[in-house]
Amino acid sequence: MGDNSSLKKDLGAIDIFSISSGAMISSGLFVLPALAFSMAGSSVILSYLLASLLIMPAMFAKIELATAMPKSGGTYFFVGRSMGPMVGTFAGLANFMSIALKSAFAIVGIGLFLGPMISPNPWVGKGIALIFTTLFTLINLGSTKHSGRFQSFMVFGLIGIILFYIIGGVPHVDQSRLTGVFQGDMGQVFAVAGMVFISFGGLTKIASVAEEIKNPSRNIPLGMISSFVIVTILYLLVVTVSVGILDPVILATANEPLTEGARVFGGSTAAYLLRMAALFAFFTTANAGLLSASRSPLAMAQDNLLPKVFTKVDTKHGIPRVSVVFTGLLMALLIVALDLEKLVKVASAMQLLLFVFENISTMVMRMSKISTYKPTFKAPIFPWLNIISSAIYLFLIWEMGTFTVVATLVFVALTLIWYALYSGFREKQDSALMHLVQRITSKELRDDTLSDELKQILRTRDNIVTDRFDHIIEDAPILEIPEGSSMEDLFAHISDEFAHIISLDTDTIKQLLLKRESESTTVISTGLAVPHIITETSGDFSIIIARSGEGIMFPDNPNPVHVIFALAGAKDERNFHLQALMAIAQILQNPDFTEAWNNAKDTRELRNLILLAERTRTAEV
Repeated sequence: MGDNSSLKKDLGAIDIFSISSGAMISSGLFVLPALAFSMAGSSVILSYLLASLLIMPAMFAKIELATAMPKSGGTYFFVGRSMGPMVGTFAGLANFMSIALKSAFAIVGIGLFLGPMISPNPWVGKGIALIFTTLFTLINLGSTKHSGRFQSFMVFGLIGIILFYIIGGVPHVDQSRLTGVFQGDMGQVFAVAGMVFISFGGLTKIASVAEEIKNPSRNIPLGMISSFVIVTILYLLVVTVSVGILDPVILATANEPLTEGARVFGGSTAAYLLRMAALFAFFTTANAGLLSASRSPLAMAQDNLLPKVFTKVDTKHGIPRVSVVFTGLLMALLIVALDLEKLVKVASAMQLLLFVFENISTMVMRMSKISTYKPTFKAPIFPWLNIISSAIYLFLIWEMGTFTVVATLVFVALTLIWYALYSGFREKQDSALMHLVQRITSKELRDDTLSDELKQILRTRDNIVTDRFDHIIEDAPILEIPEGSSMEDLFAHISDEFAHIISLDTDTIKQLLLKRESESTTVISTGLAVPHIITETSGDFSIIIARSGEGIMFPDNPNPVHVIFALAGAKDERNFHLQALMAIAQILQNPDFTEAWNNAKDTRELRNLILLAERTRTAEV
């Protein structure tokens, strides 16, 4: 066993699409439309459209956070790192519970579909659901790769059957049943949109396994956005067809609305096929949910917010087995005690509240200006989209009624009590919020552990393997050159530092630097100078980095120099000298480097800017 650093990167874009789509296409499509129609009538189509539009800001925020911090735990990790461990505790437990509830809801659907074939006794259905909970737990105790392949197989088969339903049902739609779409009570439309929101909430759950995704910078946005577009279109078409072909009384009371719809145009054969599709949908949601939910306890335990036993990872398959088993047992408990409508609302409310926190997290991370926060996808219309959508999410929770609001507040209170009792407020983990406070108050509040953690995450995300140049930069002195300094003043500062590193005195080093500059300028591009000297000691190579905010004038150069890399290398290091120059040149070619260099708050940010810059790394450098 090991810790979560041994999680394997087995998931590609197709796997992400399948997990996200599978988490959305389930009870929300095969069961919930009937309950939603009973509340909103034909305006249920508008409720689904509204829910799909409202998920977009949350999706954008989640993609930004996930591409910047592709770590196990998803929402917990993002919220915890942005707002601290207390808020992160709520986010982690709420995220875990909302996914577990949704997955339990899906498995109950399996029991509802298969149970009546054996016995009308409702406990038969619950027994079937418990058997499938055990099955999915065992599947997830294997490798993530195999779980992802199983998911892909089910999702693509499911989409094919749904297309059959849409194509077969369109010719039988009674348009008169669609005339009331825009005539319903808008308050009820919003309330139902909040309830069916859980149908789309599965879209963002892929972030919980972000650490196990290959090339997350590309695959997370590609997989999530493609899943959103395709599944949203399927949802709207399926709900529209169902409203259009089914008698309102039948639709409002049907346990299997799509099965009844298929019976209208295709008889018992089509009905059977849709029943199988529903089972596939429940399978995909349950499998994706258990896979995603089990990563929250893992991440929380890693931060000492849950018992350490949850950090155990099978080193052979890279699976957090204790967390998977615990999630399966919780889902079994929920299945036994499930009250459908109320738990759907509570799960949706917690999901909406998590989206609020994710929007806030995105704003805090950006505004903190941590140099190592480098998302490859940025949420648009910042910060207004985050603010407006958060207000709407809170409004939707309110519209779901007193029970839902009270239940959500009770859950918040219980998570805070757990945090107080378990951690005793001992966890002083750095957060982006502290960085934001530090920017407008005192630098003494600053803690750079978050910046360092994000740096390691970026290195993993971008497959950055440190080379010799990186190791030298890690230890290189970084100087802030005072205003009004001349080139000779700069060389004096550099010489003082080099004298502590190489076996030459300050005056000798300064004279060597001046002599090299007189032979030809060391300004190699606008704003950048690389003064350098050759030493006699074999095998030595050192770098000193300097920044001049005002800029330093070098002879025969019209532009001030702000970025200085001073090199001191032995004669036998000529090859590495050239390779270091090439690395520096590549770093300076990054379009945002100069602005980031000038805006960096301190030497730590300057160093990270160099270490995380895009450049070619080779074993020889």
